Amino acid sequence: MKILVCISHVPDTTSKINFTDGDTKFDTNGVQFVINPNDEFGLTRAMWFKEKQGASVDVVNVGGPETEPTLRKALAIGADTAIRVNAEAKDGYQVAKELAKVVKDGGYDLVIAGRESIDYNGAMVPGMLAEMVDANFVTNCISLEVDGTNAKAVREIDGGKESVSTTLPLVIGGQKGLVEESDLRIPNMRGIMMARKKPLNVVEPNGASTETGTVKFEKPAPKGEVTLVAPDNLDELVNLLHNEAKVI
Repeated sequence: MKILVCISHVPDTTSKINFTDGDTKFDTNGVQFVINPNDEFGLTRAMWFKEKQGASVDVVNVGGPETEPTLRKALAIGADTAIRVNAEAKDGYQVAKELAKVVKDGGYDLVIAGRESIDYNGAMVPGMLAEMVDANFVTNCISLEVDGTNAKAVREIDGGKESVSTTLPLVIGGQKGLVEESDLRIPNMRGIMMARKKPLNVVEPNGASTETGTVKFEKPAPKGEVTLVAPDNLDELVNLLHNEAKVI
């Protein structure tokens, strides 16, 4: 089984976010980038298929040279080969089109992507990719088993979980639960050294067009001040809730 894991290069959530050029561009200065958490769950599951079922695991990213450290980390975790599509990721449609060519050229049976990236939270790429490569699709996936060409998945739905039986080729939109957080892997020294020798192939984009554009970024408004009320001053609390907050 050939598996392709889509890797997004995203800012660490602890990084301070700023914008430049009139709030139209993201300022990367001083920002630490990591593997998108949803993709990391998928990569860890792919490693299980590699170790238990002999699958091959490649990783792919659409981005510039600055994303290569993130791909190298995926190789250090255990992926066999990395592919970087040499294009700036501008919107979900463009990324899906670029990934679709990689999937078709590589003849992959299973594509594991995160259900969404934590920077844009669009949740569009896996579904569009599945349509473009004519594959089955399961998103919000929290469990995946593959037996030959048959697959069983569990996905989160409103108010519960849904079990799905399907067949390969298959595209998965994975998330937390696909593996346990305790199973996530930290590259060890041996993995880091081996990653330096593994291939990282740079392919040129197919020129997919973008369908959306960024007008402006805006940070959330700062939170208002907090009024503290002594626990024994119930009259003051009621007064504030009635006359200022106007909730009673």
